[in-house]
Amino acid sequence: MTNEHIIEKMNLALGWELRAVNMYAHYSANVRGIHRLQLSPLFNTEMTESLTHADIVRKAIVQLGGVPVTERNSHPIIHTTNYIDTLNYSLETEAKAAEVYAQLLELIGKADEQDLYDSIEQIYLSELRSLEELRLVVTES
Repeated sequence: MTNEHIIEKMNLALGWELRAVNMYAHYSANVRGIHRLQLSPLFNTEMTESLTHADIVRKAIVQLGGVPVTERNSHPIIHTTNYIDTLNYSLETEAKAAEVYAQLLELIGKADEQDLYDSIEQIYLSELRSLEELRLVVTES
């Protein structure tokens, strides 16, 4: 396993994190009605978490000799003020991010990069927690 494959997958993860930052900021600003009280802080927390993840991944890419992407993943961010839609789109984003991080962990595990593995595993576990939290919120909606 070469660093090139790991860097490529890390850039994919970074693109999803950058997309998540934009999406959560947009939804936080646009959520309306009584649900704003709970969802705006939730989206802001997720946005901050995505920024942190992006920073960790970006630095790891550089450390491996790569160049981090600067553009978000091109998957569209759908504008809506419907809180159920925002939750479902958020759920979709977290599921995709978790999938990419799972693939990344597999690659890193084969490369025997324990420190990098530990860092990415923490992000992956965080993505799984967010995914589960969103599932619970969507189920209640």
